[in-house]
Amino acid sequence: MRSLLSSLLLFTLTAQAAELAVPDNVIFTKDVEFANPADQHLQVNIAQPKEATGPFPAVVCIHGGGFRAGKREGYDKLLLTLAQHGYVAITVTYRLAPEFKFPAAVYDCKAAVRWLRANAAKYHVDPANIGTMGGSAGGHLAQFLGVTEGVKQFDGEGNLDQSSAVKCVVNFFGPSDFTKSYGKSVDAAEVLPLFLGGDLTTKLKEHIIASPLYWVTPAAAPTLFLHGTADQYVAFEQAQWICDKLKAAQVETELVPFEGALHGLKSVPTEKTDALMIDFFDKHLKAKK
Repeated sequence: MRSLLSSLLLFTLTAQAAELAVPDNVIFTKDVEFANPADQHLQVNIAQPKEATGPFPAVVCIHGGGFRAGKREGYDKLLLTLAQHGYVAITVTYRLAPEFKFPAAVYDCKAAVRWLRANAAKYHVDPANIGTMGGSAGGHLAQFLGVTEGVKQFDGEGNLDQSSAVKCVVNFFGPSDFTKSYGKSVDAAEVLPLFLGGDLTTKLKEHIIASPLYWVTPAAAPTLFLHGTADQYVAFEQAQWICDKLKAAQVETELVPFEGALHGLKSVPTEKTDALMIDFFDKHLKAKK
């Protein structure tokens, strides 16, 4: 049986299989440092529409990899797609387990949002319209941003005069409740102790604090969930639970199930999921005419 690590490395590195072809109407910039916690020199890649001057809505893309692997370059192709649809898009490097445990990855993703706001004029970003997306571990981190606006304990460092709030979230098959992952995921017992410093018997509190489900309030960001019903790494119920809780809090949310699809949604055409995601971002991030 393939491990989550090998599965998600394949998922996140797909865009690197061929040389990236940058469209003529897009500016693509690599390796821009946004933070340096613990001397890690974290970077983003950025795609921008070339012709218009903006300001443009923005999307922060967060890669998967079981919190211990994956690279931001896995979303480079998506950045180009988003830029062609009128967005400034960045893909973020964050610190990985087991060297850096929760909440380091959250700190880094929030720092990336704040950096984008601090540099809004330089990159022609509308700071009032920033959304986020991610897959698997990245879906968890994107969701965490969406439910912890104003929770100071997760701020970390860097540009603290800026907000780390996101206006909406697209969550591709990310977990919502780590306390219920064991026995429902083929490798939660391997992955979660690396991220959280122990299992449920030794680090229950950390499992609860790190679960987006327990941070849902009426102030949470509207969220679109895309999840396979046969997901073997992050059970489909994980999306149902947080979707139901968001709805109970009167937060706009939608869950799109893909019948029989496994983790990574590899059986689902990318064009279909991209269209759902972009429609959602258009609805929430682009000014009404």
